[in-house]
Amino acid sequence: MKKCTLKSRIYDAIMDGIIKDEYKPETILNEKFLVDKFGVSKAPVREALLTLCNEGVLRSIPRCGYEVVKLTSKDVIEILNFRCILECGYIAAFCGKLTPEQITTLNELNKRCCDQTSGDDMWTHWEHNKKFHLQLISFGGNAYAYKDLERSLAILRRAYAQFYWDKWNDSVISSDMKSHKNLINAIAHNDLRLAQQYLKEDLADFGY
Repeated sequence: MKKCTLKSRIYDAIMDGIIKDEYKPETILNEKFLVDKFGVSKAPVREALLTLCNEGVLRSIPRCGYEVVKLTSKDVIEILNFRCILECGYIAAFCGKLTPEQITTLNELNKRCCDQTSGDDMWTHWEHNKKFHLQLISFGGNAYAYKDLERSLAILRRAYAQFYWDKWNDSVISSDMKSHKNLINAIAHNDLRLAQQYLKEDLADFGY
């Protein structure tokens, strides 16, 4: 179980503020503001800020503070192209080889992705979609690939927040995941060409 430290709590709060549009792209954060806001010492605030800088979420500006990095369409295109190469490659490795239990797991995750009756917000649906793709690539058995996809999804989550915070609704969420079922069926029937096609369609639905 992950230990909840002051640093991790502040990290999560800052990230949550970015995702929820409290801290917009190019907003400058400074240590004093965050120390006062969270009522803590400088050390955990500085540690959280440095971690966010190392992850490319913030950019340190000497004698000024920490700028929220603005993601661009180019960033999104490059990440989606990377995901396409990564995920299509691993689908080729296990297409037609998944067990009935593994196919059932994917179908259950997809059901959660498409469920519009539970009252989930867009970020809950995003988490379901993330779990679907991480589960899919996990069948390739490569921890490095899993971590790379996890990192890419974290960046795209910020991009969703930046581009769509005030524009998304349940119909858009459902449309964004409409290729999952066809993708699962193609993998189950060992149709690599179709599986890769549906994955590409799924990634293209980002709609930046």
